[in-house]
Amino acid sequence: MKMGLLVEEDFGLKFTPLVVIELDKNANEEAIKWLVKRIRDKKEHGGAELMIEPFLMSSSDENHNLFLVGASTRRLLLAAEEIGIVKECEDGSMRAFTCSNRNMFKDFKDGGDSFFSMAECQYIIKLQLDSLRAINERIIPGYPQVKLYPGKSILRRLMSKGILVQYFPLHDKEELKKLSYSWYSKFQLSYQPLDDIRHYFGEAISLYFGFLEYLTFALIPMALIGIPYYLFAWEDFEKYTLFATFNLVWSTVLLEVWKRCCASLAYRWGTLIRKKEFEEPRPGFHGVLGINPVTGREEPVYSSFKRQLRIYLVSVPFVLLCLYFSLYIMMIYFDMENWALGYHEEEQSVWSSLVLFLPSIIYAIVIEVLNRIYRYAAEFLTGWENHRLESSYQNHLVLKVLVFNFLNCFASLFYIAFVLYDMKLLRQSLATLLITSQILNQIVEAFLPYWLQKRRNKKVHKKLGRTSMDKELPWAEQVKLEADMDTYLGTFDDYLELFLQFGYVSLFSCVFPLAAVLAVLNNVTEIYSDALKMCQVFKRPFSQPAANIGVWQLAFETMSVISVVTNCALLGMSPQVKSLFQESDTNLILLVLAVEHILLAFKFILMFVIPDVPKDIRTQLAKLEFESLEALKQQQTQRAAESLKEDREEFKLKAP
Repeated sequence: MKMGLLVEEDFGLKFTPLVVIELDKNANEEAIKWLVKRIRDKKEHGGAELMIEPFLMSSSDENHNLFLVGASTRRLLLAAEEIGIVKECEDGSMRAFTCSNRNMFKDFKDGGDSFFSMAECQYIIKLQLDSLRAINERIIPGYPQVKLYPGKSILRRLMSKGILVQYFPLHDKEELKKLSYSWYSKFQLSYQPLDDIRHYFGEAISLYFGFLEYLTFALIPMALIGIPYYLFAWEDFEKYTLFATFNLVWSTVLLEVWKRCCASLAYRWGTLIRKKEFEEPRPGFHGVLGINPVTGREEPVYSSFKRQLRIYLVSVPFVLLCLYFSLYIMMIYFDMENWALGYHEEEQSVWSSLVLFLPSIIYAIVIEVLNRIYRYAAEFLTGWENHRLESSYQNHLVLKVLVFNFLNCFASLFYIAFVLYDMKLLRQSLATLLITSQILNQIVEAFLPYWLQKRRNKKVHKKLGRTSMDKELPWAEQVKLEADMDTYLGTFDDYLELFLQFGYVSLFSCVFPLAAVLAVLNNVTEIYSDALKMCQVFKRPFSQPAANIGVWQLAFETMSVISVVTNCALLGMSPQVKSLFQESDTNLILLVLAVEHILLAFKFILMFVIPDVPKDIRTQLAKLEFESLEALKQQQTQRAAESLKEDREEFKLKAP
């Protein structure tokens, strides 16, 4: 790598620095030496077998406990086989990398120096650092109050006690410049460079941008249909029947086709066939020391009964209380709507017409504020529940956040539609909530962080006596700048934003056809703002393997089911349908229920009929499974033959 060569020349390093470890400014010297030794130690001695050197700074007021970490090519190759990284072979198939068959893999040359991407190398180093565990140590050297036990993750313990501040992967400025140019530097109506994004940031982030792009293109047909409906049939609710029907089919096919697209991407990137890693206890998990029956290692054990008590006696009541508070705020909003309507009827002026939108705008802002406050409370509460695994923690957090956000964002719309029966107010509220939330999200998630990072960059350039920010910083200053950047917290908030947008579009868009148009416009700007945010605002995140969008697929499918019920109810309320059942409301309700069940059945039939994985990929997966079984049989046969041969030789020696 060019960056690595420059660093070696300027700083005398014998390796390419890929990861930075930052320890506390006042960290004990004995603990630092012990950690560095453990990182350098051989794997068989319990070390990570990585290269590490201190990053020396010129200024005395800077934190001197920065360390640069890298790895030899041999270490990366061995670790890649151990982890099970999947790479493309010369014949185009995808297989788990093995050192013995390394020459059969595409692009393996020069001893494998450039075989792995920088993101893959950083991911391997992260796993090696995370695998550092206490052997016989009972305390952290220099910190007698910080206890250890055999098998405890060293880095997690150091981080929980504030000794380790952070560790993060470094940017490659040359690669980042190329990616930025092809991704967001110029506006272009084309597909995103998903393979390049995956190459630099990893599969999880690339899948998010792939889903964002896919959803944006999928919204275009609905947007094209919605524009004429808005222009020529705005006040004619009867004509929305066709639009609602299209909405029902669209929301189902959309998610099923995405599964196939996702499987294709995951196979191409090698994560679809990658073996699942054994999940370790999350850093915040605590309990009484016990023995893990699976690994046989000593680790904290916490009673599942106590966890269930915390969930049902504290978390569930707290969530219900928050939901009640959200509904109370909603009723205040309707009081404001009544006041604004009365004021307009009295004044009948341009100002009073504008006042009609004021309650919805205020309510939309309050919704966003409540969502963010609740998010922090949900994170604290889920952490307090003390889940052992990160996946369990994430599932409980997602469930809490989705339940509150769904009610907080959509309760008023359901109330207006099915209690007040006010379609005009429903259109106004939906439009105001959607537009306001999109504007606020762009400001809070993109423009504000970008402005703050711009100020940091300006200070660094000013400190170096530079008048122009166009010139690149020296590598040492770039490392310090990256250390001060905000940490990217993952795709949770990004998926949540898309989930709520999908709800606005699929639930009630038949009464506001422009919802899809606004969603498309927002997503186009979201692609560019998120890309800018990833490349310029946040630290580079570690690559995370992913074969799908995880629990969010289920969340979107649940929203799709709810949209079937909502749109059927809206169709049943239309004057066109009501006119057919003027004498009996019961028959109308039964018809709506029958149509809803038929559509739900059709939806689940589509889910069954459309395979999640394309046929050609299924064939490749079956072929790999067959070859693996054959290889295992041959290996077992060879072992059996060798065992019989040894027995015969032993028998001959014993024979007189």
